[in-house]
Amino acid sequence: MNPAYKYSQLIKAEARRLGFMSCGISKAGFLEAEAPRLENYLKKGMHGEMHYMENHFDKRLDPTKLVEGSKSVISLLLNYYPHQLQRQDSFKLSKYAYGTDYHFVIKDKLKDLLNYMRTEIGEIEGRAFVDSAPVLDKAWAAKSGLGWIGKNSNLLTKQVGSFYFIAELIVDLDLVYDSPVTDHCGSCTACIDACPTQAIIEPYKVDGSKCISYFTIELKDEIPPNVGGKFEDWMFGCDICQDVCPWNKFSKSHNEPLFDPHPKLLEMDKKEWQEITKETFNEIFKRSAVKRTKFEGLKRNIKFLED
Repeated sequence: MNPAYKYSQLIKAEARRLGFMSCGISKAGFLEAEAPRLENYLKKGMHGEMHYMENHFDKRLDPTKLVEGSKSVISLLLNYYPHQLQRQDSFKLSKYAYGTDYHFVIKDKLKDLLNYMRTEIGEIEGRAFVDSAPVLDKAWAAKSGLGWIGKNSNLLTKQVGSFYFIAELIVDLDLVYDSPVTDHCGSCTACIDACPTQAIIEPYKVDGSKCISYFTIELKDEIPPNVGGKFEDWMFGCDICQDVCPWNKFSKSHNEPLFDPHPKLLEMDKKEWQEITKETFNEIFKRSAVKRTKFEGLKRNIKFLED
């Protein structure tokens, strides 16, 4: 049996065992099609105050500059769709932030996968990435056949929608490469029509600086008054363009206990969120991605929704 084929099958089987939803592999190299898009995006200031996106331009487009001698990008998806949603009369949190911060959960799984590869295959140079380094996750996942980039700029998959995290292992190992899948958005414009801040400025193009997620997580200054009344009760992140996507009717609940929320999170109504104390915040969001906006940031967002 061809070693590259054998290793690819081994890696995919172990990824499934570790709880990943799917695994695809592509050849490491320069992302030619993405280069002008990224340049244009940054030039037009669509990243707002996310200045880190301007850094390491070359590394973002070429994984061989991140991991010397790398030959393969292994892309992995991990489901986070919750078993139960927040109550209706509540300020809303993006579903990805319900449980333990995904960085911790996925990093551990990626380390396990890399250790398994080293045990089964031999010495491998590689690095794990969970959106904390200059890697274009969605581009690599699409290249690896795990889905297509939808009109809302999220990765979409026919069988499971888009409520999943994307992560990568970049390794110096020759493997068998998967092929991209075709686009299945068709004439649907549900995400474009539903976005209250018109952040999807045209199909497949999102102005990040207009996105509710940007205002409630990334923006450190005051939220501009011109978007007042447009947040539809989202206090951290936003799932509108995913919630309305027809492919997400196929979403099934995750099976990762660490993504289960603190029970209080599901029970709290608007009044309780308005009166949240630092102690309650620390209790509910102990190891949560919500820590990114801090207690003061969440209070700012809630106050903005009240005004």
